Amino acid sequence: MVIIGGGQAGLAMAYHLKRRGRSCVVLDDQPVPGGAWIHTWPSLQLFSPREASSLPGWMMPPTAGTYPTRDETIAYLTDYERRYDIAVERSVSVVDVRRRERGFVLSTSAGDLTTDVVISATGTWTCPMIPDIAGRSSFGGRQIHSGHYHGPATYHGRRVLVVGGGNSGAQIVADLAAVADVTWCVREMPVFLPDDVDGRVLFAEASRRYMAIRQGLVVPVTGTLGDIVMVPSVKALRDRGLLRPVPMFASMTHDGVRWPDGREERVDDVIWATGFGSALGHLASLDIVDDRGRIGMKGNEVVATPGLYLLGYGNWTGYASATLVGVGRAAKSIAEAIGGP
Repeated sequence: MVIIGGGQAGLAMAYHLKRRGRSCVVLDDQPVPGGAWIHTWPSLQLFSPREASSLPGWMMPPTAGTYPTRDETIAYLTDYERRYDIAVERSVSVVDVRRRERGFVLSTSAGDLTTDVVISATGTWTCPMIPDIAGRSSFGGRQIHSGHYHGPATYHGRRVLVVGGGNSGAQIVADLAAVADVTWCVREMPVFLPDDVDGRVLFAEASRRYMAIRQGLVVPVTGTLGDIVMVPSVKALRDRGLLRPVPMFASMTHDGVRWPDGREERVDDVIWATGFGSALGHLASLDIVDDRGRIGMKGNEVVATPGLYLLGYGNWTGYASATLVGVGRAAKSIAEAIGGP
């Protein structure tokens, strides 16, 4: 069987298959370990401590602070791959997946490959989502998605808008605050968590709610994984009175933005921290998306294409499966569905 993607989801999947004595090929299009984390900005921190930021089998080693950094996360994934002897074939891109009489043919940058089972774990980083804002195409400044933000070095003295009310938006605002004139724009005001609440608490509460809903119970929403965790950089900005999100601008102009009251403002840069879609372009030939834009799933298996499993794209492919702590549960269920040797 073939796992497409060697990031956190692919590694968790390989771990559970190896535990069941199943061999697999792991293909990854990146030259080094670390998955999408290698593309993030240097100051990025996870919003859960290591106990709630670990893959199955081995907890992340002690970190310098409460919240693991980007570099600590990359090091952990690199060591995890080595620890469990997961052989990842690197710099191999999967261009297309097609059905054959039995199983699948994968067209890759290294040639064709046949297999009975495909587990797609390509994540979301390559599919940044930017909202369709009036005038966006006419804006003459610099626009990037948070997936391509690499730190404050090129923003000194500039007027920057950061768009998006999640943890990434908050951390980028904190990263830029010392060097740029930055404004944080949101569609809905974010929820700021108490200093003693982090992603570990959110995940436990969300898991409790998920299990209750599966049992047919109705439970109130008391927090989501999108609520803002007070990691040190964000907390420091708040303590200085500078963590002040404002309602979203109405449209964009060549020189900047137009606010809902009609006022125009010059802007040099816009950073869109507005989320990601699922990187499923390599599965286009299988025609698994229905007329409503949905993929029929039974667990993690695609109903219309038996033998094809999807992992790590969000709750629809396993609850919290896009997180380090949550992906192991979904990977285990796939391994159980596939069965023994």
